Amino acid sequence: MSSGKTKNNVLIVSVLVTLFCIYNFIIYTSKDRAQPIMLSTEAIQGQQLWQKNNCWACHQTYGLGGYLGPDLTNVFSAPNKGPAYIKAFLNSGVKSMPKFNFTEDEKEALVIFLKYLDSTGYYPNYKADFKPTGWVELKYKNED
Repeated sequence: MSSGKTKNNVLIVSVLVTLFCIYNFIIYTSKDRAQPIMLSTEAIQGQQLWQKNNCWACHQTYGLGGYLGPDLTNVFSAPNKGPAYIKAFLNSGVKSMPKFNFTEDEKEALVIFLKYLDSTGYYPNYKADFKPTGWVELKYKNED
């Protein structure tokens, strides 16, 4: 009898693993997935600076990251903010933000990266649509 239970357990696990593989194949080969947006050379430089200086340790984008500094998802388009505001604070060392010594080109690259990030959507996004497949459909700024 023990042998029969083992065979049943193996069969059940095999069926579950097969279903899991089929589900993943369908999800990851689906044409519903958004195509990746290509960053400009300057935006890539800004993203690299962002990562090199570990900005996510203190700041968030889309609610992910550190909690010491503000969320910067929409800082570029926020009222009374924008490129000049961003550049002013990059080297100033306000409150607990360290003083960076970014060049003008580096500041411009960070601004372009944050501009791109701002253009991808809203945070918080209250118009998210959760799909049965597990994907989340967000309202993007270019859909306004």
